[in-house]
Amino acid sequence: MSDQPLVVVDQLHKWFGDVHALDNVDLTVARGEVVVVLGPSGSGKSTLCRCINRLERPDSGTVTIDGAVVPEEGKALARLRADVGMVFQSFNLFAHKTVLQNVTLGPVKVRKMSKSAARDKAVALLERVGIGEKAQSYPAELSGGQQQRAAIARALAMDPKLMLFDEPTSALDPEMISEVLDVMLELAEEGTTMVVVSHEMGFARSAARRVIFMDQGRIVETAPPDQFFTNPGTDRAKDFLAKVLAH
Repeated sequence: MSDQPLVVVDQLHKWFGDVHALDNVDLTVARGEVVVVLGPSGSGKSTLCRCINRLERPDSGTVTIDGAVVPEEGKALARLRADVGMVFQSFNLFAHKTVLQNVTLGPVKVRKMSKSAARDKAVALLERVGIGEKAQSYPAELSGGQQQRAAIARALAMDPKLMLFDEPTSALDPEMISEVLDVMLELAEEGTTMVVVSHEMGFARSAARRVIFMDQGRIVETAPPDQFFTNPGTDRAKDFLAKVLAH
């Protein structure tokens, strides 16, 4: 186990037209660490998440994953992306493939795993996220919470070094949110390295090792969850928490 951090974000800048979406962002994530990124809408949380695996191209700065700078394009980028699992707001499952096929596709195509090994692994992962009985169903036959759990299983099937979650529960009905967060909590407890952009304060409190608070493209505050929620160090974070925790 290396002492080297798994993720290093260094002086990242990203503009969308006149909007400075990421303003000189620095972040390191240790192996096995769960970092939850909080902040108001438009604060740069999702952009940061998407720049880590280069779904968004930063204007300047670097992202290093496991000692390698994230390449700009081509096969090297594809290889690196294979090591980074990403779970989005929308489930992004292939509609014309069964849940099982969705989960086995990456390991067979990218990892060159045999079909039978990939299938065994997929079945185990679907059991693990609580939807083993849905293996032969199509995404449209699943609830939103089940689709999101299938998306998590699909990401895990690649044995990623890092899991990125970009507001994974924001498209879900309230009763489905907890079934997805439960799976994520379990991953956190197992030592999965995770960067999670979320509005779920309860999850941040219980699963995060560190909370990052962003505003206007900057990291305004970094603290352990207990400290952040009970005694935030900045007025901006106090104001944010007063609003979100009041409801």
